[in-house]
Amino acid sequence: MHGRSVLVRGGIAVASAAVAMTMAAPAALADDGAARGRVIGDAGTEGFSVNFEGGKHFVTKLFGLKLSDGSKLKMYCVQVEVGMRTDQDMIERPWNKYPDAASPFNKNNEKINWVLHHGYPVVSVKSLEGALGKKDVKLTDGLSVEEAVTATQAAVWHFSDGKDLDRKKPLPYEGAEESADVLAAYDYLTGKDNVGIGEQPKPTLDIGPAKGEGAPGTRIGPYSVATNGDITDLTSKLPEGVKITDADGKALKAADIKDGTKVYVDVPKDAKDGNGSFSLKVSGHLDTGRLFVGENYAKVPAQSLIVAESEKTSVTANATANWKQGAPATTPAVPTTPGGAESGGGNDLANTGASAALPLTIGGVLLGAGVLMVLLVRRRRSEA
Repeated sequence: MHGRSVLVRGGIAVASAAVAMTMAAPAALADDGAARGRVIGDAGTEGFSVNFEGGKHFVTKLFGLKLSDGSKLKMYCVQVEVGMRTDQDMIERPWNKYPDAASPFNKNNEKINWVLHHGYPVVSVKSLEGALGKKDVKLTDGLSVEEAVTATQAAVWHFSDGKDLDRKKPLPYEGAEESADVLAAYDYLTGKDNVGIGEQPKPTLDIGPAKGEGAPGTRIGPYSVATNGDITDLTSKLPEGVKITDADGKALKAADIKDGTKVYVDVPKDAKDGNGSFSLKVSGHLDTGRLFVGENYAKVPAQSLIVAESEKTSVTANATANWKQGAPATTPAVPTTPGGAESGGGNDLANTGASAALPLTIGGVLLGAGVLMVLLVRRRRSEA
């Protein structure tokens, strides 16, 4: 993360970020619709400086990135020897668009994602202590935030840049206790438990069709739900007696609705002509593990960043229903009965159990018998 300027502390040179302080306002979106934002120069949580094998020293920090929509992300860096910049936008890119084709990031990105999902701040300091305790790892006096940040960032660099902590003195300016704790958390995050986590999709939600029509006494629908997340909220604006149900008339809650669920608007038979709507919401994060690359990287390389934690984001989808006496359904409306069960076929003829084809069959038999009688009479007359 820090290869441009040199910070001198205690007589030892420590590589640090070259941070350009020109703070222009973030643009809206990249041309391809990708998220974009700017590093917040004076924000973030600092960890300790670390020693790597070979003698290089680097400063660890959990950075802040402000997106153009105002939301804020917490970021670690994944290019330890490229300088960070605050004077250009960072653009979200898929893992396979990492700007250095020769970097270990390309083969280790799932390992990095595992570190992020099991390290700080996704996992709290207390929870990380608990995970280490289950592995019988002894800490000197628990973990501090600084130790957790340091261990997580160092573990990311292990996979993204092939950097290994100097095990004899991992922290150049801290004591033996801090060094031991950081090394313990680092070993856990880079060890055999790390089986990798693939790139996660953004939360998506769709309701189709967006509009439905029918008549009172029917369940208007189905509205098909398509999502890759968990539905966290179902709200409706419907007259009294009209409700959101499944195909059998059972009322639905948010927890009942998943990807592929068919939703209906159940309208009582005595309902007046009217309309209503319902909304679904799926919540998630701009997922931990998302990669952000400098917009002008080809001309002015900027340290690439990866999301360590994000504010929650949500996606909402809406659908409407209209009902009117005698109106044809624009979606396949399901007729209802007072008990909520579906009726037989949607026609107005009473069904008593006899086949509707039976009268035609009897008529055909009688007609055939009449023709036969005429032929017999004619034959007898000719014989006479």
